[in-house]
Amino acid sequence: MDLFDGLVLGFSVAVSLTSLMLCLLGVTLGTLIGVLPGIGPSATIAMLLPITLTLSPLSSLIMLAGIYYGAQYGGSITAILVNLPGEPSSAVTAIDGYQMARQGRAGVALSISAIGSFVAGTIATMVLAVASPALSQIALRFGSPEYFSLTMLGIIMVVVLSQGSALKGLGMAVIGLMLGVVGTDVFTAVTRFTYGINEFRSGIDFIAVTIGVFGIGEILRNLEGNEGLARAAHKISSLMPTKEDFKRSLAPILRGTAIGSVLGVLPGGGAFISSFASYAVEKRLSKYPEEFGKGAIEGVAGPESANNAGAQTSFIPMLTLGIPSNAVMALMIGAMIVQGIQPGPRVIVTQPELFWGLIASMWIGNAFLVVLNLPLVGAWVSLLRIPYAILFPGILAFCCIGTFSANGLELELYILAVAGLAGYLFVRLGCSPAPFLLGFVLGPMVEEHFRRAMLISQGDATVFFTRPISLALMLLAIGLAATMFVPSLLSLRKDVFADAEE
Repeated sequence: MDLFDGLVLGFSVAVSLTSLMLCLLGVTLGTLIGVLPGIGPSATIAMLLPITLTLSPLSSLIMLAGIYYGAQYGGSITAILVNLPGEPSSAVTAIDGYQMARQGRAGVALSISAIGSFVAGTIATMVLAVASPALSQIALRFGSPEYFSLTMLGIIMVVVLSQGSALKGLGMAVIGLMLGVVGTDVFTAVTRFTYGINEFRSGIDFIAVTIGVFGIGEILRNLEGNEGLARAAHKISSLMPTKEDFKRSLAPILRGTAIGSVLGVLPGGGAFISSFASYAVEKRLSKYPEEFGKGAIEGVAGPESANNAGAQTSFIPMLTLGIPSNAVMALMIGAMIVQGIQPGPRVIVTQPELFWGLIASMWIGNAFLVVLNLPLVGAWVSLLRIPYAILFPGILAFCCIGTFSANGLELELYILAVAGLAGYLFVRLGCSPAPFLLGFVLGPMVEEHFRRAMLISQGDATVFFTRPISLALMLLAIGLAATMFVPSLLSLRKDVFADAEE
């Protein structure tokens, strides 16, 4: 199926009433959780996984995808108006966006943010449509050695690019890998690490763990702070940028789109790294570097384009290789697995309606977001007046109901509680939960492909280095792992994340 036929098929299923309603619901909910600090798309998607069991695979993915890229839009609204990034990827936008708001140009900043996000989302979705089929054809040549090498590369990249200590990130990935292999051995049917608990024979429940780590963990963390308190928003006057604003924003939007499109594909990249990289590039290339930090419109246009492009292209490795590039994509893979769909290069062949329908829905979703965001800015910001003490009991109840309803097992509520406490401790100890989640999702795949490769090669470990694709991937993984021990690169990594946190 060529690109044109695929898009025709995609739009034919994406414009159905059910798909349109769920797309609208997803982007609206995404904007909402982007506006409200301390919730985020990871926690929201984790909490909604049980609901997806009642939907078709395409409908559930359309809604979950809308939440993810919709959150990138929503996070910029409060970043600009109240200097309170709803999403980590919007933290860079707050630097100049809030200064523009203080100067009475909040409407212009919001408009450029929306325009840049729409342009980037549109172009990045086209990149997704063009690149994914080609990558799927290459992936069809993968055997177990190539998949093992690819999964190891993905885990190492996430460890290197995740926030916090690289050593802590590695430890989190190992913990995730260990939990991922609990259950029945696929080769020998022997149970492992179940400790006599029959429910663990099929593995530790993905939904309970993810809701606990991201949902309950976020609730506990937020109860320590002052998230959700009302702040005075700046008055919005004109939304129309001037010709000079458009002129200064055009190149940053295109550069941000390019940066986000590339970094979004890389494991560990995504929206956060993309927005920070775009800001650094614009500050270096701008004709007005002295304005950065004081209300430079390039500081809004570039990062907002980059984070949306990064969010869209992060679907490429998930759909074509079955490898998540970030925590949200790991959750998306979990949503596909619970629906009985195995992510990977066969999806585009065996589930063309799912693949092309999801891509088509992204264009529709971006159009919805432009229409929704600017007229409803006042309504979104008014939600900040809701104290978190009122929000968290409802979120907690939703987490518990969703977890229990998935399989109806009391044990999973205990898993939820333990995972929630673990998620809170992860944050308190400075450990990013993203490597843990990717290790947990990829654990069974790592083990299966490693053992299958060893069986095929009769125990010869050089099989990973004698096949060209596997060799290239293993060398990349080894080289990337080695950078964690280079003092200068380690220092640069710490500086980058320290600047991003500031």
